[in-house]
Amino acid sequence: MAWPVEIRLPKDRRSLRIVFDDGRTFELSAELLRVTSPSAEVQGHSEAERKTVGGKRNVTILSVDPVGNYAIRIGFDDMHTTGIYSWAFLRDLGVNAERRFQDYLDDLQAKGLDRDRPGTR
Repeated sequence: MAWPVEIRLPKDRRSLRIVFDDGRTFELSAELLRVTSPSAEVQGHSEAERKTVGGKRNVTILSVDPVGNYAIRIGFDDMHTTGIYSWAFLRDLGVNAERRFQDYLDDLQAKGLDRDRPGTR
């Protein structure tokens, strides 16, 4: 498993840059991190309970805190703080960011939500 050697929050707080020990670097948007949060609040306890969260286009990251030596907890300006992002989750999100973001856009459209208006379904 690859481990992060650098995690950087830019001044605008709209993304998180993660460099892994194998040289792979990912710039993950705050919006993607927020809407794919691995929290039970977003993911539910089964696929049927997973929520699609709208209105997060302009979300920013307030905090990034270590959780042991395996993850980080990200706090967002909408007060969501319950997601624990493991290194494996972050790496997978980086590798599949384009597809995951398109899946999110498709879910928004299918549920009558959008990136600018808050809502959950």
